[in-house]
Amino acid sequence: MLQSYLTGLVVCGGIIIAIGAQNAYLLGQAFRREHHWSAAALCMGSDVALFTLGMLGVSAALIAFPSALDIMRWAGVAFLLWLSFTAFVRAVQGRGGLTAEETRRRSLGAVLMTTLAVTLLNPQVYLDTLLLIPSVGAQQPEPVGFVAGASSASILWFALLAWGGSALAPVLARPMAWRVIDSVISLMMLAIALHLIFNGIELPATGSTV
Repeated sequence: MLQSYLTGLVVCGGIIIAIGAQNAYLLGQAFRREHHWSAAALCMGSDVALFTLGMLGVSAALIAFPSALDIMRWAGVAFLLWLSFTAFVRAVQGRGGLTAEETRRRSLGAVLMTTLAVTLLNPQVYLDTLLLIPSVGAQQPEPVGFVAGASSASILWFALLAWGGSALAPVLARPMAWRVIDSVISLMMLAIALHLIFNGIELPATGSTV
């Protein structure tokens, strides 16, 4: 059990510790201290649910119906481009720094809905959680332990993003800091969208792309 747990922890950690669309969005929420722990909890829960579904065989269904991944691919491209554009607009217009009094806070529901969209409209999430990670977990002597390890990695990572971003918030009271952050977020979202447009999604079982 311990070996499978540690394998899941390391494999999942190596995959999710990258600044993708979901991580960039959560980090931005943490910088703003805007319902960031609730957003992090939703990211954690989504990963755990997807890991479990992947181990239950959803990955085989996605490989059998690649058109489903293709639909998710283009929906994700559209959403990522929209996020890139809005971040670019914020970078150009600038902000007055990060203070609770000056920043218009969104409702918890709005933050959670956007978090869910960033998570579920990113095809890379399905590739990682429903295909790549379960393909390793299926080879483990204790698949349940592997899922527990993968889930632990996700929980630790998102908790670190929420805590770390919030801890840095006092440093981000300068308007120029937010111009830089929004510019970086815009470029990252654009890069991910372009990667999906030109490279598609590679299915590990076949080597083909959709």
